[in-house]
Amino acid sequence: MALSPAEQEVYDRSFEREALPWLDDVYRFALSLTRNEADADDVVQETFLRAYRSWHTFERGSDARRWLFTICRNAFLRTRERARHQVDLEDGDVESVAAQAGEALTAREGVDQLLTRVDLAPALSSAIDRLAEPFRSAVVLVDVEDQSYEAAAEILHIPIGTVRSRLFRGRRLLQHELVNYARDAGFATARSTGADTVTHE
Repeated sequence: MALSPAEQEVYDRSFEREALPWLDDVYRFALSLTRNEADADDVVQETFLRAYRSWHTFERGSDARRWLFTICRNAFLRTRERARHQVDLEDGDVESVAAQAGEALTAREGVDQLLTRVDLAPALSSAIDRLAEPFRSAVVLVDVEDQSYEAAAEILHIPIGTVRSRLFRGRRLLQHELVNYARDAGFATARSTGADTVTHE
């Protein structure tokens, strides 16, 4: 697409004004996908290069952040094509049964009370980093980047039902990680806490 110098200036300024402010958000998303700073830098560079080349296709006034996230996700997938299907757990019935069993166990052990006693910010960040794809992308987009289910589905190119399924499973995996962190940090379960209360007056 050939542009006159004046048109090119308008093009560039529009891109700088609407796309570049989301650089940090895109980097954070890329880092959550790659879990490696150098790889994230490469993905971000590829994202903004593709975005710049395709800026004429961007609908002005629409959500530039979501548009960039979509490009970022696609750039990441291209760099990880061989590992794309490494994790393929979309069986809702299996996930539901496993989650229900996990919920029953954690409820008996007073997990909610346990987690409220621990500063989980560092552990949460680490746990998200350890989540396998495709769960990590769904959790990051919805729970970290505050995207709607519809936006996440559009960015990831999957049905909303699949977004919900991946979130369901990803959140349960995170809960398991955080419970283990709390225990490793020296906090007892609700039952043990009760015993300790009797012992230590």
